[in-house]
Amino acid sequence: MSTISGTLRPKSKRDKGGGGRTAAIFLTPFFVLFMLCMIGPVVYSVVLSLFSEQKSGLGFGGAPQTTFVGITNYLQVLSSESFLQGFGRIGLYVVMYIPVMIGGAIVLALLLDALAARAKRLFQLLLFLPHAVPGVIAALIWTYLYTPGVSPVVQALENGGISLNFFSSELVLPAMVNIAVWQWTGYNVIIIYTALQAIPQEVLEAAVVDGAGQIRAAISIKLPLVLPALGVIVLFTSIGALQLFTEPSILYKAASSVTPGYVPNMWAYDAAFNRLDLNQAAAASIIIAALAAVVSYFVTRFNSRNVNA
Repeated sequence: MSTISGTLRPKSKRDKGGGGRTAAIFLTPFFVLFMLCMIGPVVYSVVLSLFSEQKSGLGFGGAPQTTFVGITNYLQVLSSESFLQGFGRIGLYVVMYIPVMIGGAIVLALLLDALAARAKRLFQLLLFLPHAVPGVIAALIWTYLYTPGVSPVVQALENGGISLNFFSSELVLPAMVNIAVWQWTGYNVIIIYTALQAIPQEVLEAAVVDGAGQIRAAISIKLPLVLPALGVIVLFTSIGALQLFTEPSILYKAASSVTPGYVPNMWAYDAAFNRLDLNQAAAASIIIAALAAVVSYFVTRFNSRNVNA
């Protein structure tokens, strides 16, 4: 026995070392790409945001000089009224979008969970189809449906005595919310429905034995058990709201109420490619990224507290 144990112990150490090297070989390409594609741009943006290009005279004095200005770009961005108003619009967007989208996704997922087996596949496909449409195409489709004079939806409303201008300053933000709800509700229905399918059947059978009906079981049994999935949806939706760009950028071409700095991402895009101020654009991007990190932290903590409660 002493001979066998003596031969096995060195072999175990060799296996451990070999496994570590194998894992390192497989993980190295990931970390290299992560550093190049994720960390690298962030570091470059931070460096870029600390400098400014200054021109002498009226701009005819030669090449612009790059000067270290510290946090001046950040202070200028944060003092911009249009940039701050963009965050206000994002807040209103979140207040309208998250309850409508998540509430609709929960109801549809519960209905899908209660359907017959064959109908489930058909409704899953129908609900997921809007998400398969690229965001730019979806925004173009809805821009057409919002445009007076050509839209059958606007025409039908006018025939019913309802006159709405979806491009007005009051309705353009709800119009963007409608596009996002149309595109993302089905996707989140699939996530919640998958979580519902993971609920042990014995738990639901026990609820039925105790006299719980379909609605009581949905509220008291199913919803609490899918809270982790709902937490993930809230987290991704909150971060996605901060990245709002496609819908206002498309509607900007048709609606005069949408300005170049309507949301923070559009403000940064305008600074970079219209005003040619890459330094301020970098500072604005870092501010948005930092805010997304803060929101992620608090949403994750809130979800963890609810799940562990």
